[in-house]
Amino acid sequence: MERAELDRLFRLDGRVAIVTGGSRGIGRSIACGFALAGAKVVIASRKADACEATAKAIAEQGGEALAVPTHLGDLEQLERLVAATVDRFGGLDVLVNNAANALALPFGSVTPEAWEKSLAVNLRGPVFLMQYALPALTASEHASIINVSSAGAFLFSAHTHMYAAAKAGLLAYTRALAAELAPRGIRVNAIAPGTIDTDMVRNNPPAVQEMMAKASILGRAAHPDELVGLALFLASEASSFLTGSTINADGGLVPR
Repeated sequence: MERAELDRLFRLDGRVAIVTGGSRGIGRSIACGFALAGAKVVIASRKADACEATAKAIAEQGGEALAVPTHLGDLEQLERLVAATVDRFGGLDVLVNNAANALALPFGSVTPEAWEKSLAVNLRGPVFLMQYALPALTASEHASIINVSSAGAFLFSAHTHMYAAAKAGLLAYTRALAAELAPRGIRVNAIAPGTIDTDMVRNNPPAVQEMMAKASILGRAAHPDELVGLALFLASEASSFLTGSTINADGGLVPR
């Protein structure tokens, strides 16, 4: 391997990436990291002002970004997201399914409405977004899908069972689509984060946050930026022979 080839290994120059949930937490960190690696990034999140703020932050660092307010539970909005991306940048190379909600209810209190709300964002949305993006990804020479699941998919996730079930379903789709889309040259992988210092974690009582942080072998919560390197690896040529894999970024939570 030549030095120039090594230097390009983790670069995303000329590539276009959609990051859902890209206005805060893990998604914002990944979006900003991709932009620094040379990608043109589309920020998709529910709140327009938050999307614009992230796009502005990327522009201030010399990157290029497009804000497209999108609710993952609305299939028409997902179609528009892909269309807006292709219209602005001419194609799509990387799709990061990161947006989620953590609706929690004790079993016995689950309603059909709650079930639909949870599964619509955490599983149905990512699945249909991958399908809507399929033509553009097929046309790419560097197509990569990264599904952000959760360590909860592997654990005894009491109360968050709807979230955990959807995230486990997303892993099933990761494996299935890795096989189905390989002939198209599209790689599909997943990240399963543990406790990350995000709004989703901070919404819990302090005692619960502390318990979550100390549950892993490393005994702490991660900063969202600590997932950027892994996402960049999965999006770039550095992982060119990797598909159908799930990487646990959990500080040793699941093994413990």
